[in-house]
Amino acid sequence: MITTDINKLIDFAIEQENAAYAFYKAASEKVTNPGVKQLFLELAQDENGHANLLEMYRKNKAIAELFKNKVVDYKIAETQDMPELSINMKPAEAIAIAMKREQAAAELYRSLANNAIDQNVKEALEQLANMEMGHKHKLENAFVDIGYPEVF
Repeated sequence: MITTDINKLIDFAIEQENAAYAFYKAASEKVTNPGVKQLFLELAQDENGHANLLEMYRKNKAIAELFKNKVVDYKIAETQDMPELSINMKPAEAIAIAMKREQAAAELYRSLANNAIDQNVKEALEQLANMEMGHKHKLENAFVDIGYPEVF
């Protein structure tokens, strides 16, 4: 996807957020662990909110400032294998799936930004990557809390 049209870029990003929403919603319906189910429902709600935020961005570019914050990357997702989605997965496995998905989304936007010719498109893609890194950061924190409770 190479474009210089900011609206096409926003459409693409909204499609990605909607796909993430659909994944997390479907995942919440497949698992039996109440904590994992709740986590997936919360992630689905977050992704829906991100799609709405992108719609607002389309209408008012001033909210772009929301996406500009750099996020510390602990690179925890990079150390984990992608677990298979199952009805009996543990919370740490569910968070690992979500971390890996957010990592992939951030990498996609960064790759597109690196190949963008138009500076406005490049900046928008970098902002989208930062938004995904924010999700990844949040999930990595949860993973450390759940996945490594013996540390505390």
